Amino acid sequence: MSRLRMERRRKLINFTPVYDVHTSTVLGYLGDLTLKGALMVSEKPVETGRTLTLAIEFRDTPETSPSMHMIISARVAWCKLEDHHTYYNVGMEFLEVTKQNRETIEKVLEKYEIVHKRPKPGNE
Repeated sequence: MSRLRMERRRKLINFTPVYDVHTSTVLGYLGDLTLKGALMVSEKPVETGRTLTLAIEFRDTPETSPSMHMIISARVAWCKLEDHHTYYNVGMEFLEVTKQNRETIEKVLEKYEIVHKRPKPGNE
């Protein structure tokens, strides 16, 4: 599956809740994000192939003010129990990314992204 992924996924530093709009329940928390989809970490499995309308709340923190949110349709591409058998990793493919959703995702990625810097030679 990793060979098919064209965009680098970016891990997020915040606990970002993901809700099912129709049931108003928390499905899980965002693990990483791209313009095409996301990884959600959930306590329960989610049916592969299922289409959901998600509400994602990017909370307001001192480093990410103001808070942002978006409503987006997504298909559950895969669902796997993680190595430690505690949570499920759920791959979500966004079905229709509006201009507003694209702008929100881009802003979030700028603000929330963990920057992985490699040490310069000699500074290890």
